[in-house]
Amino acid sequence: MQLKTALLFANPCDDEEDNMATLCCHSDSGQMFLMTRYPDEDTVDITLDDEPSTLDGLKVTLSANRLLIEIAAADADALHGDDHLEILLTSAGSDLDEIEETLQNILKGTGTYIRAL
Repeated sequence: MQLKTALLFANPCDDEEDNMATLCCHSDSGQMFLMTRYPDEDTVDITLDDEPSTLDGLKVTLSANRLLIEIAAADADALHGDDHLEILLTSAGSDLDEIEETLQNILKGTGTYIRAL
């Protein structure tokens, strides 16, 4: 599955939401993607088009113009039947340092983060 977005929003530690780490975007076609994790939880919550899923064992690769999220084949229902989601960044407006910190917080102990910057 692939989405195109002009901007990824990231918050590595939202004080108003019990220190939840959040990564979010809206695609050019109006789809919404949200990835969150509270620091005391062992799983990651992903919401795609208002359909929430709880996952672990994610593999996420961040590059300057792409975010690739890979999940287990058994969890493919979380991504509408796909085992990966590729988010293409169509502009340079996203704060990659903040996105990277957020991904590290979300995946710590429950997934794999790959830096391809």
